[in-house]
Amino acid sequence: MALSIAIIMFFGMLGNLLFIKLKLPGLLGMLIAGVIIGPYSLNLIDDSVLSISADLRNIALIIILLRAGFGLNRKELKKIGKTAIKMSFIPGIMEGLSIALVSIWLLNLDFIRGGMLGFIIAAVSPAVVVPLMLRFIEEKKGMRKGIPVLILSAASIDDVFAITIFTSFMGFYANKNFNIAYQLLNIPLSIILGVILGLVIGTVLLWLFNKFHIRDSKKVILILTLAIFMVSLEKAIENYIMIASLIGVMALGFIITEKKPGLGIRLASKYGKVWLFSELFLFVLVGAEVNTRVALNAGLVGLTIITIGLFARSIGVFLSTIYSGLNIKEKIFVVISYWPKATVQAAIGAIPLSQGVKDGDLILAIAVLSIVITAPLGAIFINLLAPRILEEE
Repeated sequence: MALSIAIIMFFGMLGNLLFIKLKLPGLLGMLIAGVIIGPYSLNLIDDSVLSISADLRNIALIIILLRAGFGLNRKELKKIGKTAIKMSFIPGIMEGLSIALVSIWLLNLDFIRGGMLGFIIAAVSPAVVVPLMLRFIEEKKGMRKGIPVLILSAASIDDVFAITIFTSFMGFYANKNFNIAYQLLNIPLSIILGVILGLVIGTVLLWLFNKFHIRDSKKVILILTLAIFMVSLEKAIENYIMIASLIGVMALGFIITEKKPGLGIRLASKYGKVWLFSELFLFVLVGAEVNTRVALNAGLVGLTIITIGLFARSIGVFLSTIYSGLNIKEKIFVVISYWPKATVQAAIGAIPLSQGVKDGDLILAIAVLSIVITAPLGAIFINLLAPRILEEE
């Protein structure tokens, strides 16, 4: 296992440096490094590491969302509130339903299996989007209109909608009496519960920090530990009640910064240093999940379906940003920032196949192809357009 970790760090850093030299996003180099050293290419990563890959990626995602939470403030959230709410569900639902309907025609799937495919692909990747938006926040790009905060906030909730609706289609496939309306009503409830849980834990931590002297480095460890507990709690009780724990993780960081801005800034800085290490594992291990042979099997039809889905998502973003105060160039930037797929598709793309769903292999192939196409393109265009479109304060 130790050798595999060293290989991940070495190739991840090498890919990052090479792509930065080429004026391309470093995360793209790490993703490609993961594909090369992963089990579907050179197979340099030990099975013991791959077996805990999902947990390692999850911890890395928690770290970046904590850092994002510490970067939020009430003023910025008020500025983008209504638009963020619309962007959290309108683009994803339009993409998911468009793919579901098109797959009936192009793949001869029924609506239920098409819905599974649609809402696997519909989730935007916080692993790709959030680090980029945090960088723009630190560089004060687009912050006069709160564009990075808008994308960061909405993208995190977008996943909740996509995963919940996908779960509903899976339940409906297994049980014809499955209550999809009840599942959909769980979406706002899970978001509210996640926010409440994060705010409560953050408030308790603030009381603890006021009561006892704790070094900032120990605070970082304690907060991360409780954030991991939150995410684990979601998985433990998901059969009874749904909690959007990743939203709660951001809320935890937000309330600490809101009540103690100085502490929030210091902790954000420390998580930024931790992120330099954890991002290697996140992006390299996401790349290692990509089976290029499966992606190629999806072929032209899969590419057509993904393109139609992105077109529908783009229309959804434009509809969501009406009356937002953004100009046409800024809206185009937001559209492209909503393209990347990676984390969710790697996590749930194989579920239909593992559950014996007919054409589950085809669903997986298109999910993998969506990562191969959109993660690199999205990252490249976001980095190219940001200096030209986002105003610096």
